[in-house]
Amino acid sequence: MSTFLEPLRQRSNDRGLMASLRCALVNSKKHRAWPALNRIGVNITNETDTLVAALFATYPEETDTGNFGTTCREIEAVRGESRGDNDKLTPTERRFQHLLSAEWRDELFQRVTRMVFMAKSHGVRINYKQLSVDLRQWSDRTRTEWGAAYWAPGSASLGEEDA
Repeated sequence: MSTFLEPLRQRSNDRGLMASLRCALVNSKKHRAWPALNRIGVNITNETDTLVAALFATYPEETDTGNFGTTCREIEAVRGESRGDNDKLTPTERRFQHLLSAEWRDELFQRVTRMVFMAKSHGVRINYKQLSVDLRQWSDRTRTEWGAAYWAPGSASLGEEDA
């Protein structure tokens, strides 16, 4: 499933390859990423893996825990935003809600990309393996798992409750 992540990790210091992969984030430059995607074993028609590879090339700091809801919660914490007792959302919380409401593909990919840039600017690591799986299986279940990780950290995951 995420077999392309290992070659990415191994070549994360290859500045040329990483620069080429980042081109996939810009519509007018996507064609420049195709040879690099081929070298790491990603089919250029696989939009999800292409996005994750480009995001990894942008910010290769990763973790093996949590999902993207966890990442967004950590961004909120690092930014020092505190949730009050009122109904007002923090700026990160508002962005996260917009992310959860996104339709699959272009809208979702743009919002995830913006949050990855925020994570990069605040030094928050990302679980790219889980992100790849979640984007491929984007559904209400994925939204709920991200929401639970963001608003109810430490609660049982959906898989644990169903077992």
